[in-house]
Amino acid sequence: MTATIAAPGPATGQTTTHHSWLRRHRAVLLIGSGLLAATVLTAISTGSAKYTDPLDPANANPDGARAIAKVLGHQGIDVQVVRSAKALAGATTDLGTTVVVTSTGSLGRGTIQQLRDQASDSLVVLVNPDVGIPTLFDAQEGTRTRKSIAIAAHCNDPLFDGLTLKLDQYTSYPSPSNTCFAHAGGSVLGQPQPRLVMLGAGGLLANDQITRADNAAFALRLLGQHDRLVWYVPDAADNTAHDSVGISSILPRWLKPGLWLLGICVLALMIARGRRLGALVTEPLPVVVTAIETTRSRGRLYRKVNDRAHAADALRRAARRRLAVDLNLPRSAVNDPQTLVTDIAATTGIEPTQLRSLLLGDGNGPRTDKDLTDLANALADLTREVRRP
Repeated sequence: MTATIAAPGPATGQTTTHHSWLRRHRAVLLIGSGLLAATVLTAISTGSAKYTDPLDPANANPDGARAIAKVLGHQGIDVQVVRSAKALAGATTDLGTTVVVTSTGSLGRGTIQQLRDQASDSLVVLVNPDVGIPTLFDAQEGTRTRKSIAIAAHCNDPLFDGLTLKLDQYTSYPSPSNTCFAHAGGSVLGQPQPRLVMLGAGGLLANDQITRADNAAFALRLLGQHDRLVWYVPDAADNTAHDSVGISSILPRWLKPGLWLLGICVLALMIARGRRLGALVTEPLPVVVTAIETTRSRGRLYRKVNDRAHAADALRRAARRRLAVDLNLPRSAVNDPQTLVTDIAATTGIEPTQLRSLLLGDGNGPRTDKDLTDLANALADLTREVRRP
């Protein structure tokens, strides 16, 4: 007799429970998966774009120098990248070391002095040194030119003989006529000291220019002269407030005292001319101007600027002067309101309060031309009243 063994069927109850759990927590799983994917992408993108400065040895962008740094490493050169003054102090620099410095704009007086002291026995290559940097290395400034050009070595140095550089822009440094890559009275490869090189064509190290002409061969020969290469990328955070390098470092020493002397001379001239001119004095007009013309001209000026207050003050002052003369009072009475008001009140019988308001004003000038006209008529009436026999 043949026995038939049935295969176990699927656990229908367990499968249903599993699917229901997934349905209940589907939203949570989707959100968690999205957050995890975003975190991973952010970490990857941040890590790949950490160094973006031009000619940075870890920058893979067109303006970076990652390509030449990688090739140097493949050629057996020990490439060590240091990004701070502290890291530079921990690097080994001796006769068998080349120290290349990019991002020279972040250098300061303190970091330059540290570099000169530590790498005194090494070959130091300054790539596109900013204005003021060569002076602190006891070298002359170069002349910058924005022009695409091909420059051949034309020298007897076996290190660069036969090479041609293709450049978009460059800086030419004062150099002897027999130096390599000479152009326009200087050279893009300045060497003011035996162990100091200034590369004014740093763009040839960039990833998008290294393959032009003999740029790659030149970079490998220049930076690969020794078995060890310290690539120094200065950090501006290493500088203090007194470490800044600017245009003042290349100005002549006599300029500051010269400016002080010029300022003293200008001040002395101002004092001399001021004493010669003296105080302001009044002089008679070269022509005769009648009083009515002067009065009308002043009135037009007041009306042009709507300055009724000054016009009213002029009318009151003239009225007080005429009344003082009519009453045989001294000139001081014009500026003595109490005496003038008392005498006018005794003569005309008008209330002193009304006279004081008319002759001196209450602090508020006339607001319209009609108010100013009424004031002039009132002053004229008062003058006629005082003159009445």
